This record gives sequence, C-alpha cells and structure tokens, in this order.
Amino acid sequence: MTNLQCRTSETLEVAQEEDEVSRQSEELDGEIVEKEAEENHVKGGKDEDFKQTEDESNKQSTVRSTKRPSALSAVKHLLKLSFGCLAAVACGMLYAAYLSMFHERRFWFSTRPELERELTFQGGSGVYYYYYKHMLAATSFDRAFYELATDDRTLAGQTINAVERLSLYPELITSYIYRVSGSQDVVEPIYFYVGSVLALQAVYATALFTCSWLMSGSLTAGVLAVAWYIVSRPDATKVEEAVPLRENWALPYYACQVAALTGFLCGNIGLVAEMLCYLTMSATTFTFLLLWEHSHYVLFVQAFCLFLLDSLDLVPPRKISDVHKVYVSSLLPAFFFHFNNAALLGSPLLSLLIGSGLAKYLQQKMKKGPLVARVIKLLLHFHLVFTTAITFNYLIKKVVPVGDGEFILKFLEVKFGLNITTDFVSNFLVCQESLQSPTQDLYLRLTQASVLPFYLLVLAVCVLSTLQAVYTKLSGESTQSSKRQPKDGKVGERPEVVYHVFHTLIFGGLTLIFDGMKYLWTPYVCAFAAFGVCSPDFWMTVFRWLRVKSIHPVVQSLILGVAVPTIIGFSVWQEYCPRALAELFELQGFYDPDTVEMIGWIRTQLPAAAVFAGSPQLLGAIKLGSGAAVTSLPLHSDVDMLRRSEDSYQVYSMRSAEEVYKILTSRKANYVIVEESLCNELTPDRGCRIKDLLDVANGHVVRDHGETYAFSKHRRFCQEIKTNRSPYTNYFTRVFWNRSYHIYRVNSVISFQY
Repeated sequence: MTNLQCRTSETLEVAQEEDEVSRQSEELDGEIVEKEAEENHVKGGKDEDFKQTEDESNKQSTVRSTKRPSALSAVKHLLKLSFGCLAAVACGMLYAAYLSMFHERRFWFSTRPELERELTFQGGSGVYYYYYKHMLAATSFDRAFYELATDDRTLAGQTINAVERLSLYPELITSYIYRVSGSQDVVEPIYFYVGSVLALQAVYATALFTCSWLMSGSLTAGVLAVAWYIVSRPDATKVEEAVPLRENWALPYYACQVAALTGFLCGNIGLVAEMLCYLTMSATTFTFLLLWEHSHYVLFVQAFCLFLLDSLDLVPPRKISDVHKVYVSSLLPAFFFHFNNAALLGSPLLSLLIGSGLAKYLQQKMKKGPLVARVIKLLLHFHLVFTTAITFNYLIKKVVPVGDGEFILKFLEVKFGLNITTDFVSNFLVCQESLQSPTQDLYLRLTQASVLPFYLLVLAVCVLSTLQAVYTKLSGESTQSSKRQPKDGKVGERPEVVYHVFHTLIFGGLTLIFDGMKYLWTPYVCAFAAFGVCSPDFWMTVFRWLRVKSIHPVVQSLILGVAVPTIIGFSVWQEYCPRALAELFELQGFYDPDTVEMIGWIRTQLPAAAVFAGSPQLLGAIKLGSGAAVTSLPLHSDVDMLRRSEDSYQVYSMRSAEEVYKILTSRKANYVIVEESLCNELTPDRGCRIKDLLDVANGHVVRDHGETYAFSKHRRFCQEIKTNRSPYTNYFTRVFWNRSYHIYRVNSVISFQY
C-alpha cells in the first residue's frame, strides 16, 4: 500500500510538475505572442507614418509643381508689362523729340530775339503766353493770381476775371512749377513753356499706344497706332500751328482718361489694375475739365457712349455707376475752381447723368423679360432719360442764367440752313474753317496713310459683331463674356471695343459736319484701326463668319500677329519716313517783319495807357508784345467778345467816319489799326470775307437776279481813311504805317477841317 501510495504520490508529483511545465510553456507562448503583436503594431505604425510622409511629400511636390508654372507666368506677365510700358514711353518720347526738332527747324526758334519767338504763337494764341509772362514777372504767385482774377488792363473799360474768361489754369500751373522747381537758372521761360506742351504731346502718343495695346493685347498695335498718329498729325493736332491753344494742353489728359476707361471696361482686369484705372480716370477727368472750357461737351459724348453700353446691357452696371461717380466728383470741384461757372451746371453732361440715374431707379427690371418686352422697355428708357435730361437742363438755365443757349441755337439754325440771318456773329462763326464741313482732302490724306480703309474694315466687323451681341443680350441668352476666349471670335461682346465703336462713330459723324472735330476723331481712328489689324480676336471673328477652319495655328498666328501689321508698317515707313526726315532738314522760316516793326514802334513811341482796336488776332499779338489794353480778344466761344470784335471790324465796313468814330470811342479805343490784308481781301469765297459779312449785317447789300452787290452812300472806310481827306482827318490822325498796317490815333478833340 505504501508502495502504491508512494507511486501514486510520485505520480501526482510528476503530474503536478508536468502541469507546471505546461503552464510555464503557455505563459511563455503568450509572452511571445504579445511581443510579436507589439512588434507588428510598431511595424504597422511605422508603415502608416511612412505612408503619411509619402503622401505629404507628394502633396508638397504637387504644390511646388503648381506654384512653379504660376510663378513663371507671373514673371512673364510682369516682364511683358514692363516691356510694354517702356515701349509706350519710348514711342511718346521719340514723338516729342521729333516735334521739338521740327519746331526748331520751322521757326528757327533758338536764333530769334524774344519778340520774334513770341510772334510764332499764331492765330491770336499768343495772348495766353502773355499771362504766363505776367505770372513770372509778378513779385509773388498769390499777387499775380489776384491781378489776373481782377484784371482791368486787358479789355478797355472792363474788369474781367481772366482766369475764368480765358481758362488760364495751364499758365498758372506751368508758372508755379517754373518758380518752385528753380528752373530760372536752367532754362528760359519760353523754352519751359513750349517744352511743357511738347511733353504733353508725348503723353498723348503714349496714351494712344496704351489704348490700342489694351484692346488688342499686342504691342505691335500700339506702335502702329503711334505711327499712324504721327503721319496723320495735320488732322490730329494743332500743336504745330499754335502751341498755347487750350486743346494742346487738355487733349493729352483726355487721351489718358480714355486709356484708363478702356482698361476699366476690360472684362479680365484684376482688382488692383481696376483700382489703378479708376484713380487715373478720376484725376485726368478733373484735370481735363479744369484746363479747357469745352471739355464738358466732349465728356457728354463719352457719357452718351457709356449710356448706350449700359442700356444695351453690354457692360456691368457697377462699372457704369463708378464712371458716373467720377463725372460728378470731377464736375463739382471744377465748378468751384472755375469760380462758380454756370456753364458747368447747365452742361448736357450733368443733365444726362441725372436723367440716366432717375431712369435706372424707376426701371429696375428693364433688362428682364422676352425680346419684344425688352425692346419696348428700352425705347421707354431712352424716352425717359432724354425727357428728364432736357427738363432738368431747362430748369437749371431758368434758375442759373447761361447766356450761350440762344446763341448756339441760332448758330446751328444758320449752319444747317434752317434760317437766314443778317447777324454778323452767327455768319462769322459759320465761315470759320473749324466750323465748316471738311473738304475731301481730309479723307484723301487719311486714305493715303492707309488708316481710313483699315478703320472702315475694322469698324464694319465690330459693328456687325456688336449687333449680334446686342441681339443675344436682348433675347435673354448669356454671352459668357468673362469666359470668352479669342478663338471664340466674338469681338463685339467686349465692352471696351464696343465703347470705341460708339466713340469713333459719334465723333466721326460730328467731323462730317464740323471740320474742327477731326482733332477729336482722327487720333482714336488710328488707335482703333491699329487694334483691329493686330488683334487675334478681330481676325477670328472674320474667319468664323467666313467659316475658315483649315488654317494651321502657326500660320494663323503669323498672319494675324506678324504679317498684316508688318506689311502696313513697312508701307507707312517707306512712304512717310523720307518725308519726316525731309521736314527736319528742310530750310523753313517764319518771319513777319511788318508786325515786328509795328510792335517795336508801339513799345517805344506810345504811352502804356494806350488802347488799341483792330482784328482780334492782331490784338492778341499786340497784347503779347506790348502789354497794351485792347478792345477785343480772339475768343470765339465768348459772345460778348465776339460782339466787341464786330465793333472793331467796323473799320472795314461802308460806314461814315462819324459812325466809326462813335463806335470806337464807345469801346474806349485810343488807336485803331487797319490791316491791308483785310481791307483788300481777295478770296474765292466772297460771302465769308469780313467786309462782306459787315455789309450784310449793316444792310449795305442789294440782291439783283440772284447776284449780291454791296451798296451804301458811304465808301469803304478802310480805303477812304488812307486818302487823308476830310472828314476822316477830322476824327483820325495817322501816326504809323508800313506795307501791312496803318495805325490811326482816335482824336480826343475833333478838328473840323475842310
């Protein structure tokens, strides 16, 4: 039993030992499994971390790959912009340098004495330079400004605000810059004055370059626009004839304003660029209004073009509202700077802005609905705008008297043949070259320069494309102008292009009536034509209509971007470059010894208080050369000045010595100048001679069988006074004469000699 028990106990001990061994082995296996699990977990975490880092590196490489082309495109865009700006400025500077050389060669400016230099300012424009000299000669700028604002030494017997009456802000600004810049020791005043005007012409050319560049996207277009402008400059600017004219100061700012407006209307412009265009537009609009008395009429035409764009839904309404804010914010300070000039309050520009704003408020759903309903709403919109504008303009002129309204209406009636009048002023203005219809020479010159044919081609395509866009808009279809690409061939959907279509069309229509409007039309014809021939968008529109689809892109780019502008540029260069160089080397000259002799005699022999009567252009030269008071000035926009000129012109009429004497003494004249060129004027157009206009106004005309004859009981005064016989010697005494002029003293005491 004991053995059994011993074996049993041993067996139990063995079994227990086996159980312990098995348990230990299980624990060991568990520990191994746990370690393996931990190792697997660590390995899994490392794999996940590796995958995450790999994904992040892939993302970073993708971002870097996307940033790299965008950065490259930004650099390319910046380089293109910088190069374009340099090209625009270079074209403007070359044009100004050419004008400076041409001005020197034409007038021999640097070799002449001071008086002869001043007399090169033709057409009576020298009177503006007189005020510039006066500003520099004064003891201080404030004192000079006060003297001009209360000027009693220009018009005899009348105190005028010369700054307002003659728009003298260019002279004020230029003289102030000359003073504060310390230029007195560097350059003569006249060179600084002429250089300022020529520098503005460089700005003018640069602005035209920018206009064409913005519309086409091609620098070639800008170069071609400037080239066409230079070869067409006799019909594009007056700077060669009379430097101090108000247009030569103001129109460069208007060109900058148009360039800024063109950029502002672009659909793909950025926020920063749009703000820059807006600020430029604001500054140049105010400056334009400040420098030229007729500027608000030009801006009225521009506002009317924008009104058409807005009414036809071709431009975002927000942009039109921003431009209207520019107009209003410029008109108000200009009104105060022009000493509360009532003409700005009664201007058609302000009336159109008010009429358009009121119509928009009343017709907020005008641009919604089917085609027929929208057309009817559009017609009602036009009626409401113009009715409101005319009513407001009428009320303003009743509250604030503007004296030019009836005068302009009377002139237009005579111009269009609706009325026949004997009024001297109306007939005199109708006979002015700038207010007559242009001759065929204008169109021949533009055709010879090749600008007119290409302009008509570009205009025709753009007008048809615009009509398509208008029909699409009125039909309620979306044009998706913001997503439009040049390959779409829809140039008429671009607001900046459509604006220039309206701009050139309206000014072109005015040019057909008034020759002087060509100076506002021709520069933008050059820019618009250059845009068309260099614009892929324009040519794709043509190819789309012609259904030309088999042209390879490389060939197409050569045709559109290189071939056409190159051919035009080469032809213009070959035709006009030799002419331009010949103008610089051709010996020219401007010399008027009789006028120089007369003014020199006035300076030395007559008292400073002398008052002169004569033709306005000659009186402007006398005011410039001697500073003497005069009875009239060459201002065709001032009705009172034109009436004073009519009295001065009476020396060429068939009136008695006593009648002429009374008229001259009523204007406080001490001396009267008779010009041989006016007294013996021989022109093909007999009806527009000064003496013919006076005969009609004075009733000294007899018509017989369709022929007109002058008849009076007195002979022509300017011819009879030279005989030195009574009764002419009773009232007038000749004190100076040469081949061109006779100066007579108006006797203060009448001596009756027979």
